[in-house]
Amino acid sequence: MKILLATFVLTLGATAALAQSSSTAIDCDRACLYKFADIYLDAMLKQDVSRLPLARDVKFTENGVQMKVGDGLWNTIKGRRNYNLRLADPAQGQVALVEVITEHDTPGILAARLKVKDGKITEIETVLSRKIDTSPFPATDGLEKSSAVWAATVPEAKRVRRERMISVADGYFDTLQQNDGHLFTDFTNDCDRVENGLKTTNNPTIPNYDIAKMGCADQFKLGQYVYDDRLRDRRFPLVDEEKGIVLAAGFMDHSGKIVDVTWTDGKTKAKSVFFYPHSFILIELFKIDGNAIKRVEAVFASMPYNMPSVW
Repeated sequence: MKILLATFVLTLGATAALAQSSSTAIDCDRACLYKFADIYLDAMLKQDVSRLPLARDVKFTENGVQMKVGDGLWNTIKGRRNYNLRLADPAQGQVALVEVITEHDTPGILAARLKVKDGKITEIETVLSRKIDTSPFPATDGLEKSSAVWAATVPEAKRVRRERMISVADGYFDTLQQNDGHLFTDFTNDCDRVENGLKTTNNPTIPNYDIAKMGCADQFKLGQYVYDDRLRDRRFPLVDEEKGIVLAAGFMDHSGKIVDVTWTDGKTKAKSVFFYPHSFILIELFKIDGNAIKRVEAVFASMPYNMPSVW
């Protein structure tokens, strides 16, 4: 056990030294950060916290609840698929993963963000979508591999400043919050959104959910999501400029007041599926193409209404 950990630490040290030789501002490059993501997932699958290089004061949350590393999903995880979505922000020492995992025989979707400093993991933020009751989430059938869109590198000449990328992503939340048909961000014509594994745009196969047939911009222009009351405690801790990805975290509140919805066309009637107060805790990824959103992938879980953030 100690030999394995020592080998990992030495590997990280060598990678960090290489990164420092090219940029004094970065002590753990993309490859180094991806190693941290891999060892975290491996340690969890082996249910062995001792495999992790943890800071003494590491902060760990699962679905917004702070706990000791090794609790929660660590007790029940039994396996994983090959979904393997990764993103990194070497400038901020941040790495994230999205994986399809199993608890005993039941699949779920895990999003995790790690912060690394001086060779130690200082923060672990996880959101886990579990199958509960009759909810359509998570939709894991056939979910074996992440979209190639996430792994695509943006040519250096076409990269967008991180402040602008955050603004584009934050505009998505402004558009979604009490959706009235106005757009506060831009979308590519082929924009798609995936929520807990379910494709909810350009997808005519979802029963009794006509809005899913449309693309990102057209959905928002119709004001379907007027029942989303607040997008609060928004944070953007990871920006992967090389891949053109922003990771956001926060809460979406549903008061349950609005059930009957009339689209902005003045004719179409729809129903909200949220008829009681609750909140979603979320980790959401945005692929930015120029100054527009090309793809959205969200992992969220239902929480008590107005649950406060510990971050």
